[in-house]
Amino acid sequence: MKNIKPECLPVDKKRRQLMKWLAITGGVSTLGGMMPTSVFAADDDEIRIGYWPIVGGLPLYVALEQGFFKQAGLNVKGVKFASAQQIVEGMITGRIHGCANGTATGALGLGAITSPGLFKIICSNPSNHTLVLDEFLVPLNSPAKAISDLKGKKIACGPGIQNVTMAKIILEKNGFTNPSVIELPVGQHAPALAAGQIDGVYTLEPTGTVGRMKNLSRTLETGVISKYVLGNADAPWFGGAAALNASFIASKPEETKKFIAAYQKAVEFIAAHPDKARENVAGYTSIEPALVKEVPLPGFVMYPDLKGDNLQWFQKFYDVFTERKIFSKPVDVASLIYQG
Repeated sequence: MKNIKPECLPVDKKRRQLMKWLAITGGVSTLGGMMPTSVFAADDDEIRIGYWPIVGGLPLYVALEQGFFKQAGLNVKGVKFASAQQIVEGMITGRIHGCANGTATGALGLGAITSPGLFKIICSNPSNHTLVLDEFLVPLNSPAKAISDLKGKKIACGPGIQNVTMAKIILEKNGFTNPSVIELPVGQHAPALAAGQIDGVYTLEPTGTVGRMKNLSRTLETGVISKYVLGNADAPWFGGAAALNASFIASKPEETKKFIAAYQKAVEFIAAHPDKARENVAGYTSIEPALVKEVPLPGFVMYPDLKGDNLQWFQKFYDVFTERKIFSKPVDVASLIYQG
């Protein structure tokens, strides 16, 4: 196999792009020690894929654990990050070669604005009230029966601009005025509810399952993005996606094809064997092996099917970021999708 080296931008350009990114997101550079050290030291042939520890990253977990990448002759390593923003920063600086499903598409959109031509989406993970990923939780003993009952309470969400924006929209649609939210790592959501540190949280699976099975929290509502942000409870919310750096695709076309084929094999495995696939969630997220059978799964759509209604709903989600002025300019989703 040919050596695969991290694609690196010229130093000055890299620094300028990262500074632009941080200015847009209000984030803090991970180059000072927050980024996992495993990103810096790697074998020459290693393909590093960033992931956020939620169920949305399942295709990567499956492909790694079932050996689909190895069968394709690829040396792929999953690199865990604390937020989607950190993942995209890693892609901008060339320290990882792409990202897994579950990486916030809002963060990817900001990355595309900051660094045009940065990546191409190979798969996305739609969810709604039946394909559960997003949810609103409260403490087990909370008297709240609806999100509107939480006015004046402490509300949290996951880290990053997409989570904060979505949480605020949900609260606004439920009658809150100028809502504020606390950013917490997803692994702290259920414990924080149980400890009384927060009164509600917008979060993603497997947090709801962990909270329910451990009697730490209860689910107030699922599919909240489709209902409150997209305005249709049945609409697919394309809130996460897997992507490869465009420079990797251009410089390693054969490895790209093999990677995408193995990733698609994982998506097909999930559809055909959901219970078996769930077992791969343990070890990559906060859920324990004994509880994985209870975890709901989002959908997974490979790039050839990101068209028609799927593309329209995806674009509508991006338009929300433009309307909210999170995006400095409109982002055309179709231009970001891989065209094999």
